[in-house]
Amino acid sequence: MNIVISANTSWYLYNFRKNTILSLIKRGYNVTAISPKDDYSKKLKDLGANYIHINIDKGGTNPLKDLKTLIRFNQIYKANSYDVVLNFTPKNNIYSTIAAKFNDIKVINNIAGLGVLFINESITSKLARLLYKISHKKVDKVFFQNEDDRFLFLENKLAKENITDRLPGSGADLSRFKISPSIDDGVVRFLLIARMLYDKGIGHYVDAARELKVKYGNNVEFNLLGFLDVDNPSAVSKKDMQGWVDEGIVNYLGVSDEVEKEIAKADCMVLPSYYREGVPKSLLEAGAMGKPIVTTDNVGCRETVDDGVNGYLCELRSTLSLVSALEKIINHSYEERIEMGLKSRKKIEAEFDEKIVINKYLDAINELIKEK
Repeated sequence: MNIVISANTSWYLYNFRKNTILSLIKRGYNVTAISPKDDYSKKLKDLGANYIHINIDKGGTNPLKDLKTLIRFNQIYKANSYDVVLNFTPKNNIYSTIAAKFNDIKVINNIAGLGVLFINESITSKLARLLYKISHKKVDKVFFQNEDDRFLFLENKLAKENITDRLPGSGADLSRFKISPSIDDGVVRFLLIARMLYDKGIGHYVDAARELKVKYGNNVEFNLLGFLDVDNPSAVSKKDMQGWVDEGIVNYLGVSDEVEKEIAKADCMVLPSYYREGVPKSLLEAGAMGKPIVTTDNVGCRETVDDGVNGYLCELRSTLSLVSALEKIINHSYEERIEMGLKSRKKIEAEFDEKIVINKYLDAINELIKEK
């Protein structure tokens, strides 16, 4: 059986779906990855997957570019015999789906957060909702990472309820992300891992860091890790980041394929996002490594924290609330932070094990293949 897995970057497929690909190959499926070519495309082939390049204008709104993407998907699906397509990321959920259904291929989509799609009433958002409605009329299965997004999809009649299901985010690889207590040297280290977008609360994190550095000096440290100056209206510029670093507020750690090394050093993972998240991977991985979490009481984020147990929830777009939550972490003893982190690990083990996600995909694929 031939399975396609598609996303808007090879980086995403390798970093978020590597174990899904390996599990499919292990079970005898022939897997083809379709995504724009980047440094991770070869790594997908090294896993044992076939690889096909496609141009996708991730953040763009040019209809001609999107039409070319749709045509290319159709050419790929027409020229090969595929049984099931697994789509990730928004434009793949739309254009790969339409092309797959043109060619009578079963489709499983993953809705990993809806961004500003249902908040913003711009022409772009309205068009995106219309495209979702058109593409999802004949989808065979739609997985959601939180119940809020699932409800919105059903409320807007974008999918039939009987084909929807919930996944615990993209899950955490518990064998890779193991409990790693930070060192007890009197410095409380905070870490934020995400694309550097203001929508992810980067500005509030920096403002909170500025305030807490004045009060606690070198006893606190604020670190940022993730792609900078990305193709997004909300992107943090290199100039802004350098300004903060020069001011001595934050450390920018760049990007890494071994995020566990940075998570291990941290005392607490932070994500003050007001973006409509799926379930943030960084929070799942940090929780798996036994770290307390501070995040917003926001769609997708709140799922990772039992407030006051394994971390703290703060208000959206509120530096004051974020400062209060971070200060609680600072004022805990080292032992109390370790105890909160162990509760994070237990929560991730019980609710967000990546194996749960992979098994749901394998079951869904088996069901659809039986129907063919």
